[in-house]
Amino acid sequence: MSKSPASFIPLNIAVLTVSDSRTLAEDTSGQYLADSLIEAGHQLADRQLITDDIYQIRAVISQWIASPNVHAVITTGGTGFFIRDSMPEAVSVLFDKTIDGFGEMFRLISKDDIGMSTVQSRAVAGMANSTGIFCLPGSSGACRTGWEDILKGQLDSRTRPCNFVPHFMAQNPKHD
Repeated sequence: MSKSPASFIPLNIAVLTVSDSRTLAEDTSGQYLADSLIEAGHQLADRQLITDDIYQIRAVISQWIASPNVHAVITTGGTGFFIRDSMPEAVSVLFDKTIDGFGEMFRLISKDDIGMSTVQSRAVAGMANSTGIFCLPGSSGACRTGWEDILKGQLDSRTRPCNFVPHFMAQNPKHD
């Protein structure tokens, strides 16, 4: 007897853009992520753009981690090697668990588009208080790669053999 197909569970997802040069109106990467998650059936829980400051990043993401209304956070920007790129340092201390495979797969998939420059990507992910945090580079192409090739499926409760949705619901249910 086969299992019945899983039903879709919409998630509340927040989007954070980190940029010292862009405004919200110019934020094509954050807009792409917001539009894509809504198109996939999820809810945009919040969207912000802040400068690349470790403590501002931690403050915003900590609020979302503590919120019962946010299941996942997707960030864009701050993952490179420039002096102000501090996303991995800002978020890694917040993780209860790291999702090592996220960065590894992002770099593997990105190699087809950008070659060995992919080694300069510091895309990271982790879980904190049953909230997924996924940090992508700032380019629209990188956000498209991260969303289409990894996150879209892993944030969909119907993806088999597994996806992240049960982990967002497990210890601290945040779903209505």
